[in-house]
Amino acid sequence: MGGMGPAPKPGGARRRNATVAMTPLPAGGRKGRPPKWPLQDDVVLTARRDIALRKADDLELALLEPNLKGRAKANAEKKADSAREAALILTKQLEAQQAVEAQLWRELWATPQAVMWQKLSWTREVAQYVRWKSRAESGDLDAAKEARQIADRLGLTPLAMLRLRWTIADSNDAAAAPASRRRPASGSRRPDDPRAALHIVE
Repeated sequence: MGGMGPAPKPGGARRRNATVAMTPLPAGGRKGRPPKWPLQDDVVLTARRDIALRKADDLELALLEPNLKGRAKANAEKKADSAREAALILTKQLEAQQAVEAQLWRELWATPQAVMWQKLSWTREVAQYVRWKSRAESGDLDAAKEARQIADRLGLTPLAMLRLRWTIADSNDAAAAPASRRRPASGSRRPDDPRAALHIVE
């Protein structure tokens, strides 16, 4: 005689109400220092700054020409001022980007997701997200799009965490549960438990 319960689905199909295992991540985040920053400084921004600095230096030298006078000298001074301003702006942009990258790098490696990044050796992937995110915060719309795509792969949004089967484990759930929801001690029942009226019939 067959056992009780529903017959198994043909072909070993899974039941619709079957649950998928989730990987719990510590609510307190990853502990310890972040990994070493793996990327070089922004190559494009660094090159633009260096070019601007060389141009400013060349124009400064041109102002020393003894034959440079009148309107020609005024125009040369104007160009030199513009070059110095461009070089200064690019220098400040690079410094600001480096500061944002350093701060974001530290913050990200203290998140719960960072525990999995470390296990999966996703150091460079996280660094790429930091690079695009720092550019996005400077107003680069294309960088913002790239940052959003990498954020999904890293599990930085609720939907992305669901796709990766990650969940934040709350260690305070049991302690914070109301007394009425806590499991009674072995051998005891609550006064309002209807099973308290049951007794063994011999």
